[in-house]
Amino acid sequence: MQDVTLIGINLDKHSFHLHGQDRRGKAVFCEKVSRKRLIEFFATFPACTVVMEAYAGAHHAARRLASFGHQVKLTSPQFVRPFAKSNMNDSVDAEAICEAASNWPTTNSASVC
Repeated sequence: MQDVTLIGINLDKHSFHLHGQDRRGKAVFCEKVSRKRLIEFFATFPACTVVMEAYAGAHHAARRLASFGHQVKLTSPQFVRPFAKSNMNDSVDAEAICEAASNWPTTNSASVC
């Protein structure tokens, strides 16, 4: 997992879908984790860029992940929709978040301190 540079997170109520990519945009992993497991996962994961859609709970999650040394960015859902490749489901959304973050200019996302 050392070559992962970008992780897209689809925030859900009880579980989260993660999609990791390397610097060339190749998918490295796709995983579903619980809320508790999400914090444990990022506490031990090497620092990388984490992108998620800006929803109500995203700011709290972003601050927690940033405290582990990750660069966290929030993006508006309107910039993610064009990158969804098939029917909407949580893992496809996580992949679309990664694609949006790697293809759109940095003005479409905001870093969280």
